[in-house]
Amino acid sequence: MAEALVERRSIDVVPDGERHGTAFSQFTLWLGANLQITAVVTGALAVVFGGDVVWSLVGLVVGNLLGGAVMALHSAQGPRLGLPQMIQSRAQFGVRGAVVPLLLVILMYVGFFASGSVLAGQAVGELTHTGDTMGIIVFALVTGAMATVGYRVIHALGRVASIVCAVAFVYLGIRLLDRVDLSALLHDAHFDAPMFLLAISLSASWQLAFGPYVADYSRYLPRTTSAKATFWWTLSGSAIGSQWSMTFGVLVAATAGEKFLDNQVGYVVGLGGAGIIASLLYFVIALGKLTINVLNTYGGFMSMVTSVSGFRGQKVLSQRGRAAYITLIMIAGTLVALAGKDSFLSSFKDFLLFLLTFFTPWSAINLVDYYLISKERYDIPALSDPHGRYGAWRWDALAVYAVGLLAQLPFLATHFYTGPLVAPLGGADISWIVGLVVPAVLYWAVARRNTAHIPERTLREPVAAE
Repeated sequence: MAEALVERRSIDVVPDGERHGTAFSQFTLWLGANLQITAVVTGALAVVFGGDVVWSLVGLVVGNLLGGAVMALHSAQGPRLGLPQMIQSRAQFGVRGAVVPLLLVILMYVGFFASGSVLAGQAVGELTHTGDTMGIIVFALVTGAMATVGYRVIHALGRVASIVCAVAFVYLGIRLLDRVDLSALLHDAHFDAPMFLLAISLSASWQLAFGPYVADYSRYLPRTTSAKATFWWTLSGSAIGSQWSMTFGVLVAATAGEKFLDNQVGYVVGLGGAGIIASLLYFVIALGKLTINVLNTYGGFMSMVTSVSGFRGQKVLSQRGRAAYITLIMIAGTLVALAGKDSFLSSFKDFLLFLLTFFTPWSAINLVDYYLISKERYDIPALSDPHGRYGAWRWDALAVYAVGLLAQLPFLATHFYTGPLVAPLGGADISWIVGLVVPAVLYWAVARRNTAHIPERTLREPVAAE
């Protein structure tokens, strides 16, 4: 039973005989992954930095739908190819060139692991009466163990979390509405373009950050799974879960002020009550964070293996190697969490928007290539061969990626850097829009001139079922 539970695949193709499940599994996974405390904090940031309730909520909805649609388009690639997301991006950047965005992806996973561990560590520390530091360490160890088991336990965790966290959020929502003058909050609406765009950027960045690994969790679906079904179930689960959490965060931040900012986890739990209720809510917060942190750890492990294998020609990874990679992600994320646990809220917004700068060009290039240039046709064996049709480095795509990064800088607004065009736009950050549009147009113009490397149909290689 244990052998059947532990995943054998890593960056290799999932053969048809091991495919299973339905597209609905993507709904429960992404609903559970988004019903959690960090998404609550993300929504709260829209108000903390100056937005009102009404336009913050509208902006968050727009961002969740736009970013979620991009993320779900990546998810639809999984059943078709049976590959991890970043392996497939070798077709755009080259077998070794794909390591350029991958290094940034790994940084993202470590950062999200750390930010999640800070909040989960508070919950675990309160639950076990051991303090934040020990809570972070215990949480990291549990996360690493579950990520090592792999795909099946991740989906099972998502199903459980989607139910448990939904019930908890309904309860907390009822408790919150008892304390809130909702009509007053909704009537105090004043549109402010920069704050509105900030709300869109916060939720869009939240969704787009899933793009580099979302197909990792749809690649086990049967090849015959409808792309539309995969897209819509992924989008609906992720958008509903995140908007639900972020709406709660907006209302909490608008009414609690400094009480919430001083102790996000403690304040949310305090809404629910004390004693056994509080203990249950601390457990729910830890469970919600466990779901997403397992995804981040697993995604980081897959990205590290993809980076190394591009130079070593490796297609299969041993269980010992798998555990080693996951341990590296876990240790790095835990160290960052321990170092930054006292300044979490002040740095989290900049972290989200900074990440968005690097992943929007990658998403644009990947999606344009998959849907418009290659039209879902890839030579899968060549994705592991630096001397094959995709080559070691695709300099045209890497150049477009670099231009996409640079094009965003004049529009980027963070504490450590603000572009020259931010002030003329009233302080609004529209860098992520530029980061999607510019590389999408450039890559389409460049790539459509040379399509000799695109096969007439998807080419596959025999994969042993072991």
